[in-house]
Amino acid sequence: MTPAVRSVALLAALGVGWVFALALGLREVEESTAYGFFITALLGFGLYASTSGIDIAEFRREFRTVVLAVTLGVLAKVVLIFGVVYLVYREPWHLVLAVAVAQIDPLSVAAVRAKSRMSASAKALLSAWASFDDPITMLLTVYLTSFALRGGAVGGFGAFTLNFALNLALAGGAWLVWRFARRRVGSGGGRARRAVVRALLVLVVLAVGFVAVQFSLLLALALIGLFFRPDFGRWVDGLAEIGLYAATVAVGLVLASAFSWRLAAVGAVLGLAAYLAQAAVAGVLTSARRWRDDRVRLCLGQQNGLTAIILALLLEPNFTGAIAVVAPAVVVVNLVHALANGAYDHFQPPVSDTDVHEADVLETGVHETGVHEADTSEAGGARTGMGDDPGPDSGSGSGREDLGKVSEFRPGGRTASVPAAFGRLEQAQ
Repeated sequence: MTPAVRSVALLAALGVGWVFALALGLREVEESTAYGFFITALLGFGLYASTSGIDIAEFRREFRTVVLAVTLGVLAKVVLIFGVVYLVYREPWHLVLAVAVAQIDPLSVAAVRAKSRMSASAKALLSAWASFDDPITMLLTVYLTSFALRGGAVGGFGAFTLNFALNLALAGGAWLVWRFARRRVGSGGGRARRAVVRALLVLVVLAVGFVAVQFSLLLALALIGLFFRPDFGRWVDGLAEIGLYAATVAVGLVLASAFSWRLAAVGAVLGLAAYLAQAAVAGVLTSARRWRDDRVRLCLGQQNGLTAIILALLLEPNFTGAIAVVAPAVVVVNLVHALANGAYDHFQPPVSDTDVHEADVLETGVHETGVHEADTSEAGGARTGMGDDPGPDSGSGSGREDLGKVSEFRPGGRTASVPAAFGRLEQAQ
């Protein structure tokens, strides 16, 4: 599906929800228990789908960047978004709306990840960013709402802390079950036994998901997705894409009764500010050389959805009009995302993981270590196997391939001579 077709499909899904609500005379549907459970379940699935698709090796490798993104990155985005909206409307209460759209929606990220042209490193970073920035935005919502309503006295922090502890407890229990199941599968017993264990694991995932949604322990689902990974094949990605359109229909149900042109204009400014804030923050976080080919796609990675809607639902009783502003902002952000990424993908080729790792080699200086090891190996004589390694002018490949060989030196392995190593490095640079 091309970005243009996807944009039309999202608008159509929005229209379906809108028309359905008008046809049945549904008013204030967001206040119903069924609607709250439905969107919370979709968000929970989005969190699990987002983290369950993360390459764990890449996640560990980019852990420092992920931590910066979900802490300082979120704070910076809130400041930038509010700054833009305040310059236009001069309304201090828009600060809480800036918090609502500062995060990246995990369901939306999971839905488009399979077709993304980013490298595995960039996909891991964006998926982790989308999954773990929710607790920060929730905490900011608690603080800022309490500050605005109680004149600075922060309330509800104890409840937030308890909820965080329960999330960790639920994820820890699921981890123990997972470890036990892995031992049972690894101990043998035949194909039938392994199939039964995997079926039980699927039931455990569903049961944990129900508990998490029922008691709003959604962070646990994000953590569980990092290790609890039954073999669902491509089902998770397919269901995530279906969930994205279901979430868009849910936004249409809300807009049918909450829409006003004045607040929609505020939402449009809020959405554009959120997209620009992501571009600015991602540009700073990915300033390292290894992100050179992925940087633009990460800057264009802002997507909003159910998390923003849920935060708006929490804010609506105290900040009337929050839903009418945030819902259009969600639509604007997702349309801009589809169009901007479609235009960029049209002119730029996809990024390979080799490109990222080679850039990382140049940045961290691994090639210097490789040259040193080559020198040591050369002094060792014939055991280095130099005769099997082609020189820089042998026509064996491009400079990028040659640089990859320089970065692959290992003690005791096949190495090149010092002049050959420098020659390939100079050619690649």
